[in-house]
Formats: sequence, C-alpha cells, structure tokens
Amino acid sequence: FAGDGKMQITGQLGDVMKESAAAAFSWTKGNVDAPPDWFKTHDIHVHVPAGAIAKDGPSAGIAMATALTSLITGRVARADTAMTGEVTLVGEVLPIGGLKEKALAAHRAGTKIILIPKDNAKDVREIPMKIRRELKIIPVEHVDEVIRQALQLTDPESFFRKPVEEPATTPGAIQAPGNAPHSAA
Repeated sequence: FAGDGKMQITGQLGDVMKESAAAAFSWTKGNVDAPPDWFKTHDIHVHVPAGAIAKDGPSAGIAMATALTSLITGRVARADTAMTGEVTLVGEVLPIGGLKEKALAAHRAGTKIILIPKDNAKDVREIPMKIRRELKIIPVEHVDEVIRQALQLTDPESFFRKPVEEPATTPGAIQAPGNAPHSAA
C-alpha cells in the first residue's frame, strides 16, 4: 500500500520467521527490477494469521521472496507450485528440516511441483515412492531459480536487476573473494 518503504511483520511468528521475512524483503529490494521508486512509495505488511501453533523455523524465506516479487512486479505465481527453503541476503537457498512432512502436506493440497533446497535432495528418498511419482521435485540453489520456476519467466535475464560492472583491475591487483556481485545468468 502507499507509504515510504517500510515493512511491517505481524501474526503468530517467532524471531526466525521475522528474520526470514526481512531477508526476503532485502533480497527482493536489491535484486528484482521493480518499477522506478516502487520501494520509496509503498509499504509492505506481511501477516501470518494465528493458527494452532506458533510458526517459527528457517524454511519460509524463498516463499516470502517469491510472494514479494509477485506483488512488486504484478507477475502471478503458479498455483500448482509449493516451495520450502530459507534465503540468505545474497539469495542462496539454505536447507530445511521436515522435508517429508512438508512434501506430504503439499501433495494433499494438490501441489504438482515442489521446489526444495538442493542440500535437501538427499532427503527426497524419505518421501513415499507413490507421492514422489505424482510430484515434480526441483532442487534449487539460488532464489533466482525459484522465481524463474514460480513466476514462469520466459525472459529471466530482463527480469532481474543487472549486476553493476566491476571496474577493470590493475594488473597484479587482488580482488577480495566474494566481492563480485551475483549474476542472474
């Protein structure tokens, strides 16, 4: 809604989920090619309704980043796709616990595709074979891959912000590892 770039997080959430929402917001703000001044003219309110149990655990970051990207760009996310995984500030997808239970719940809800952290691929064998046959399980390493799948991007290179070009280095100069911006290619 109209505002000045703030994000509010409410609902029955623990600190980990609040951190997930904040990391997803920061990644989206830094990487999605939003309309000019979008983040300066809008506030975002993330609300997770109260349920039987408090929600806390590192597994909702990529879903929140996808929801925020969908909102900001107007691209609708696939209704047949579920996802689980935490997101870092640089967009890496981190592993989660309870993959079997999450996959079974997604299957019961009618999901056809599940995006999971690549580091959880070894846990797929815990999901009953009958369920695995009915699902397309896609391991992902970076939130760019999640957004491409969930929003069905046909031209992802034009969707994400282009990394800033690094200045040419002087021969013999040493660049600190990890300082190069992430490329969406």
